[in-house]
Formats: sequence, structure tokens, C-alpha cells
Amino acid sequence: MKPFKLPENFLLGSATAAEQIEGGDKNNNWYDWCIKGHIKDNSTCLRANEHWERFRDDIELMKALNHKTYRMGLSWSRIEPEEGKFDPKAIEHYREELELLRSSGIVSLITLHHFAHPLWLVEKGGFEDKSVLWYFERYVKHVVSSLGDLASDFITFNEPNVYALYGYFYGTWPPGRKSLRLYNRVLRNMTICHIKAYKLIHKIRRDNGFTGETKVGLAHHLRVFDPYNRYNPLDIMTARLMEYLFQDMVMKSMSSGFLRPPMGFGIPLTAGKYQDFLGINYYSRTAARFKGFQDSIMPGGPRNDLGWEIYPEGLYRLCKKYSRIYHIPIWITENGTCDANDSFRARFIYDHLYQASRLCDEGVRIERYYHWTLMDNFEWLEGESAPFGLYHVDFETQRRTLRKSGEFYAELSRSNEVKRCLSP
Repeated sequence: MKPFKLPENFLLGSATAAEQIEGGDKNNNWYDWCIKGHIKDNSTCLRANEHWERFRDDIELMKALNHKTYRMGLSWSRIEPEEGKFDPKAIEHYREELELLRSSGIVSLITLHHFAHPLWLVEKGGFEDKSVLWYFERYVKHVVSSLGDLASDFITFNEPNVYALYGYFYGTWPPGRKSLRLYNRVLRNMTICHIKAYKLIHKIRRDNGFTGETKVGLAHHLRVFDPYNRYNPLDIMTARLMEYLFQDMVMKSMSSGFLRPPMGFGIPLTAGKYQDFLGINYYSRTAARFKGFQDSIMPGGPRNDLGWEIYPEGLYRLCKKYSRIYHIPIWITENGTCDANDSFRARFIYDHLYQASRLCDEGVRIERYYHWTLMDNFEWLEGESAPFGLYHVDFETQRRTLRKSGEFYAELSRSNEVKRCLSP
């Protein structure tokens, strides 16, 4: 592994999601999904990491890793447990967490929606129903008015394409629907929600005179789509179609306000620029096959514990491509791997940050990297069985133990560089 150096102002940290680490909340769509028996190891998000009570200790863990930034999620179901009734204790809790991060020298990036929301919204139809446009706007207004003096950076939605695909097309996530029509409707509603939220966040922080430049964006799940057989024109066509339907139509619609088919047509609000940074969640690539419209894996390459191909060059290709299209700073809002034995996580981090250093050297504006994740957590359908953390977590005792890969990341984060050649 060759030495490399990232820019001095490049921020390194980690990312988490509220329902994956906080625990203790039964009032959300994911807990409801858990108790219906959908989780592979029969765990639930009710325990998770008990971060709601342990956040002070967990911020100390971040400091030990030399974090300069931290992407944290808010729980809508805690903040607004009943329709129109906001809990001041939840807001005070998040204020305390944000204040502690600030005093620790860690820049906060707030995610407003990360797959989970209150049960009362489910009863109203969730993101299938147009009423969500009003509900989400009201939630955003309350959050930013209450917390906007402590944070200037916001993500409206985490991976809207993944949320819609698994919840409304494959039906393996809540609410368990299977409909291309609903997939497109949900993405259309989420697009309008994002645009309204983008404008609102900027307005609230400006009108209140909150300090710091306001930055609002999305965390897009992006993949490289390569044809399984690069000489097969049908595989090539399939790769291009998958790429458009999964990510390009979503990114283009949400960034400009101009809906792309089939998720919609025209301009429901106002055309404009609706992201101040390009958030990229990157994990792997798809080997597209025309036969069965398959999302396959390239043969022969390295894989993680979940069978995902490890393909660091994909991060380089995606950042290079989309920097030319959008001309805004890139934040790598998630990147990590499932590795129970911690045998290849350090190499995974090195390989992907090496690609980031290449891009920076070539003038691509990559400003931040958030490792997924700080500590092993409740990993959606995988439950507690898929360890992505820099810290190992014993869920029975809630003991956090720093992994060797965490030590590597801490040292890299301290100096923003790998100073010497290392064995793989």
C-alpha cells in the first residue's frame, strides 16, 4: 500500500442512523417491521446500541478516532411522536448531543430522514400520499428552527432510491409493497419534499441569522453499473437502463426540480439548483445481465461477508463522472464494509481513500469522507449479524471495543495521510 496524502481541509469521520443505534423507540415503521418477523437474526431496533443513553460515551469514541466530522440521524418518531405534537425533551436531547459535538471540535452533518418515520405517518399513507409534503415540511421547519443554530449542514433524505426500491418495488422493507407505480410515486413525492425542505432550511437559517454557511443535500446511493459481458449488447443496454432507473433519474430530478420519466414529468415547483454538495454512498458495483434483468456480481473478485463485490475503483469512476455533471463539492457520505473478522476492513478503507486522494490530486472537489459506520449496529434486515463498525459491539453487554481497522483509521484521520508503505 503506497503512501498518500489528503488535503489538510479534508474532513474524515463516520456516519450513523438514529434507528440503527439509538434504541428504545417502538413508535416507528422499522420497529413495527421487526416485530412482524422480517429480520434475519430475529433482533429488533429496540436495543441497537443504546446510543440514546450512551451518546456522551460514544462521542468520546469519536474523539479517540480523531473525527473531524460526524453524520448523525434524527428520529422523526421521537421528535414528533404524535401528529402535530412535538416533544421538547427530544429536541433538548439532540441539542445536548450537538453542543457536545461542537465543543469536541466535530462538525455535525444532520440527516433528517434515514428510512424510518413515525407510525402515525404510516397510517396517513407515508410517502405514497401527497399529504406527506405538508407533514415533512412541518417536521423540517420545527427541527431547523430548534437546532439550526448548532448545525449548518443537512441531508434531507438518505438513499431515496433504496428506500423506494426495497419498500415499494421488491417489498422486502416496510411497508412491503410491490408496485412500479408506487416506486415512481414515492420518489416523486420525496423529490418535492426535498425541494421544499431545501428552500426552507436556507430560509430559516438566513432569517434567524444563524452563523455558518448553510449546506443542504442528499445522500445518494450510487453504484457502478457494468455489463456482465462487456461484449453483449443486451447486457450493455441493461446496465444503462438500470443505472438510469436506479440513480440517474432520481439525482437529476432532485437536484434540478425537473422530474424525469417514469417517476414524473415537468416541474412541480420551481426549476433550480437544489443541492449544495453531492452526497455519495458507495459500497459496490452491479454486473448487469439482460437475462432476468439481473443485478449480478462480477466473477473472481473479492467480496465482503455479505457477498458484495469490493471494487474501490468504482468510487473513482463515480466521483469523476458526477463531478463533471454537477460541478459541486462531493462528500462521500457512506463507505464501509461488512467484515466480522476485521481481516480486510483496513485495506478497504485504504483502497477507497487512496482513490479519493487520486481524485483530489486531479482537481475533483472531494471534501469529506464518512466511514460506515462508527460501531456495529442494527443493520436493517441483517439485524445485529452484519458488523460494519470501527468498534466491535457486544450487544448483550453494550461493550465497545476498537478494532485494528479502527486504529488504522484513527491514525489516518489524525494526519490525513498514510505516511509509509504497508503490507496488504
